Amino acid sequence: MLTLATVASSSVHETERVLFFVLLQLTIIIAFARVAGQAARWLGQPRVVGEIIGGVLLGPSLFGRLSPDCFNLLFRSVPSEPMTILSQIGLVLLMFQIGIEFDFSHLREKQNRNAVLLVAAAGIVLPLLMGFFLGRWSAPYLAPDVNLLGYELFMATALSITAIPILGRIMIEFDLTRTRLGAIAITAAAINDVIGWILLAVISALAVAQFSPGQFTIKIVWLLVYFGVCWWVVRPLLKRLIDRFKVTEDRIPQNLLAIILSMIFISGLATYKLGIFAIFGGFMMGLLLYDKTEFVAAWKAKIADFVAVFFLPIFFTYTGLRTNVNGLDTIPLWGWCLAVIGTATIGKFVGCYFAARWAGLKHAEAGCLGIMMNTRALMELIIINVGYDLEVIPANVFTMLVLMAIFSTIITAPVLRHWLPSMGRVIPAHRDA
Repeated sequence: MLTLATVASSSVHETERVLFFVLLQLTIIIAFARVAGQAARWLGQPRVVGEIIGGVLLGPSLFGRLSPDCFNLLFRSVPSEPMTILSQIGLVLLMFQIGIEFDFSHLREKQNRNAVLLVAAAGIVLPLLMGFFLGRWSAPYLAPDVNLLGYELFMATALSITAIPILGRIMIEFDLTRTRLGAIAITAAAINDVIGWILLAVISALAVAQFSPGQFTIKIVWLLVYFGVCWWVVRPLLKRLIDRFKVTEDRIPQNLLAIILSMIFISGLATYKLGIFAIFGGFMMGLLLYDKTEFVAAWKAKIADFVAVFFLPIFFTYTGLRTNVNGLDTIPLWGWCLAVIGTATIGKFVGCYFAARWAGLKHAEAGCLGIMMNTRALMELIIINVGYDLEVIPANVFTMLVLMAIFSTIITAPVLRHWLPSMGRVIPAHRDA
């Protein structure tokens, strides 16, 4: 007969066992991410490219194929919930960080506004249309059991996104942040991303409402209420609170940090209840504070590195564990994979290139702008994980979109190195992106 002491003892031992494997997984993930990131730097790629590929290599695509016993021992010995929860908490914090890094001041500048608007419009409209029709064309073959409208809308959104965090890091590496080209690229990408996240929120609400017009309308109304309360009620209160605590560029008072973290999580709870995932709550809280420069600087100085070094590799590995390149085991599937990569790359590059040329930019400038706007990486991975959780894309399409995100990011640095010298730009050496 089991006694209370026996039950308690076995529970403690099970907890310790789970903790052992979680700590082991974290050690391997963080160490492997740093090594893969450094390898990417040696190859002239941003560190995040190596971290993304490292996450995929730790999954069933390579590690699970080469050493299935070790893979199962490491990643399948205990339930995946602890790592899943860690990745989602990290993602909420990361989305807050992405939100505060949005710089909307460029949108108020008259200089280059025409180019920004043209590039932003072309960079989202053409990929949206191409993604939608690719979704319609591929659905009978790749997603026959998925809601057609949800699949089409999701493919459209996935192909239209630009990854501002990675684009920003690449621009720092190439010393483009204060150039005309850099201002146009980052502002157009910001517009793209805002529209992309709005579209994703709409698709999420539509999917949660099971594509019912009535339920969808109710979700949208509540979303509008949430946005209104955040912008006109929460934003002024948080800004006053930050001013009261006298934040400096290298210090966030602990009480203020506790309040901000609580607000991020409460916002995540609210968006979860609205049916659009907790990560949107983190992103919204970040947008509310984008113009509090001292707070943004302090967050970057004190917290951003921990999020990047600890949480980001967990998310990449979490994505890698869901990605199985071995599942693309037929020539037709690889053909569809190339179609996804080609459609995404051509749609974004062609739209942005010709919009830039129409706005008066030269060939090399327009080419650099088109390839920078084609960078997807982290934002794409976040979006396709949402789509996978919503069950609007099947596993094979998830893998194809992961490969597309990697390809679109890998090609950015080599193309910039090809075109920038013809514009008279000197490429800095030893910049860590």
